[in-house]
Amino acid sequence: MQLSSLCSGCSKRAMISDPESGEIVCGSCGLVLSDRTMETRAEWRNFGAETAHRTRAGDPASLARHDMGLATVIGRENTDARGSLLTATVRSAIGRWRTWDSRGRSHSSSDRNLQKAFDELNRLKTKLNLSGAMMEKTAYVYRKANERQLARGRSISSLLGACVYVSCRELGSSLSLKDIAEKTGVKRNDLARMYRIILLELDLRVPVIDPVMCMIRIANKAGLSEKTKRQAIRTMDDGAKKEKRAGKNPMGFAASILYQACITSGENINQRTLAEAAGVTEVTLRNRLRDFRQTGMIGCPVSQT
Repeated sequence: MQLSSLCSGCSKRAMISDPESGEIVCGSCGLVLSDRTMETRAEWRNFGAETAHRTRAGDPASLARHDMGLATVIGRENTDARGSLLTATVRSAIGRWRTWDSRGRSHSSSDRNLQKAFDELNRLKTKLNLSGAMMEKTAYVYRKANERQLARGRSISSLLGACVYVSCRELGSSLSLKDIAEKTGVKRNDLARMYRIILLELDLRVPVIDPVMCMIRIANKAGLSEKTKRQAIRTMDDGAKKEKRAGKNPMGFAASILYQACITSGENINQRTLAEAAGVTEVTLRNRLRDFRQTGMIGCPVSQT
């Protein structure tokens, strides 16, 4: 019930608004005061089968769709508005309409490239557990690369994988090039080369990977205790001004700090287990430990366990 001005018929303040019919009537005498009220309720979208009756708008626009979700789509249902099955003649005609509609939405080579790339991106979303923000960021970087014609003569998988890595770096994810290479089927060196090309051509400045995120990921994978994790974070914070890790593998850096934390906290783990959890070699782990000892970041002797 909504209170409004006095009723012109009975001079009483008993206005009733009916959102279904769009009318405002007097609750006392029943006089219809207006039949053209403005719709103020929320616009509903269909988020599942249980809310299908609330559908009033289409899907939101998204950069991760080649047409940004703005194009019309002819449905695959072969029924009319009443649910009755269409005749064979009508089904044949609608089939031709669907074909031409599909061709019209990807009439250029650039559109077809985006369509293939974003179809693959949707598959990577499940494999790499990408968030919605990472999907949008990856699609944005890929569109910029496509505008610069970086996709011409190159593999879509390698360019898309490099764009995924750019979005991971900018959004603070701990996904490495090796992880992306395993899921995309592209060699790590090819992804690294494409990543450098994107940074150069698009003039991007990506932040340094947070070593804490890498530490937590490696520690969880290796099954280390919470005490060791906290010790590793304290070791990194204490030596933050002394560290020299420019150009070094962030996973190797995090693994070396974790290994030193294991020695300090007395947790028994060998270098091979920690190196496998980080995706680096034992040699890389020992080299980082040697560098830290030389800079004074850690003072304990390097164990060869």
